[in-house]
Amino acid sequence: MLIKGVAAIAAAVVMTAGCGIGSGGSAPAAKVSITPVNGTAAGRPELPIVVKATTGELATVSVQGGGAPVAGAYDQAHRQWTSSRALKPATKYTVTVTAKAGGKTTKTTSSFQTLTPKQTFGVADITPMPDETVGVGMPLIVQFSKPIYNQADVERALRVTSDKPVEGAWRWFDRQKVVYRTKEYWQPHQTVRLTADLTGVRGAKDTYGTKDYARSFTIGDSHVSDVNVKTHRMKVQVNGKTVKTTPISAGKGGLRKYTTTNGVHAVMGKQSPVTMTSGWEGVTNKSDPNYYSLTVYQAVQISSSGEYVHSAPWSVGSQGSANVSHGCVNAPPAFAKWFYNLSRRGDIVNVSGTDRELDPTNGYGYWQLSWADWLKGSALH
Repeated sequence: MLIKGVAAIAAAVVMTAGCGIGSGGSAPAAKVSITPVNGTAAGRPELPIVVKATTGELATVSVQGGGAPVAGAYDQAHRQWTSSRALKPATKYTVTVTAKAGGKTTKTTSSFQTLTPKQTFGVADITPMPDETVGVGMPLIVQFSKPIYNQADVERALRVTSDKPVEGAWRWFDRQKVVYRTKEYWQPHQTVRLTADLTGVRGAKDTYGTKDYARSFTIGDSHVSDVNVKTHRMKVQVNGKTVKTTPISAGKGGLRKYTTTNGVHAVMGKQSPVTMTSGWEGVTNKSDPNYYSLTVYQAVQISSSGEYVHSAPWSVGSQGSANVSHGCVNAPPAFAKWFYNLSRRGDIVNVSGTDRELDPTNGYGYWQLSWADWLKGSALH
C-alpha cells in the first residue's frame, strides 16, 4: 500500500509539470530604465548616466556625446551600467542599450541634453612647468580661475601618478589654490603626471568645468642642503652623498625680520643678478642710515619673504664666524656660483639654529606641516 501511495504522488507531480509546459506561456521580454530619462533638456553633468535592466540583463550599452564615446562599467550581475566620469555641459547624449531575457534581445534608445552652465571655471596656472626637471621637494600647485566651493568634487577629479609610487595628498590653502605634496620626498629620476578631469565637474553653484588638463614633469637628482646658522656652515648632499661644504653667514638677528627662518625650505627659483633693497622694510629714503641697495649675483630663492642663498664677496670675512646679513644665507663667490648652477626648483634647503620658524605659506614652506596636519586640509581625508 505504501509503494502504491508513493507512485500515485509521483504521477501527480509529473502531470502537474506537464500541464505547465503545455500551457503555451513565454518568458517576459527584457526591460530597461535609463537615467536621465529620454527627452531631458537640462541634465546635470556631474550626475552619472545609469542604465538598469528591470527584467533580464544588459547585453550592451553604448553612449555617444559630442562625437565621443562615454566610458562606463557594469555591475557584477550585468543588470546595471554606470558612466565613469562627469559629462560635458551643453551636450546632447544618445544612449543605446540591448538587453536579453528568455533568449530574446530587445533594443532601447534614449537621448537627453546636459545643461548650459551660467558660469564656468578652469585652471589658471599649474606649477611646475611642462616637462620641467625639479627637485625632490617640489610641490604641485594648481590655481583655479574661480573660487571652488565643491572642493571634494574638484579634488576627486585631480589625479597624480608617478613612475615610483609614493603616498601624497592635496591640501587647499584657499578657494582657488590647492597643493599636492608627498608624505616623503619624491624619489629621484622619475616622471610625475597630473590629470585634471574637470569637464562637467561642478565647482560651485551654477559653475562647471568645461575642459580637462594634463601636466607632466621630471624629478631630477636629489639635492638636499643643510644650513646651520649657529655654526655658520652649509653642507650639500647629492643623491644622499655629501659633495660640498662651505662657511656661510646668515641673518644677523636682533630683530625678527633680520633672522633667517628656521625649517624646511624648497627652492623657488634663481636669478642673477638680483637687486636687493631696503624697500621691503619700508625704508626708501637714501639718507636713512638703514637704507641699502645691493646688486647680488647667483641668488637662489628659498622663501617668498626675500631669503636667498647668494654670493656675498663683501661678507667673506664673516662667513664661517658671524651672522651679518638681513636674513639671507651669504656664501663665498666660488661656492655660490657652483650652488647656483646645481639648483633647481624643489631642491631642499634645511635651515637650523634660529628661533624664527618658516611659515608653511611662505614660499614652498609646505614641508613645515606634519603629514597629519597636511591631510586636515584635504577635502577627501
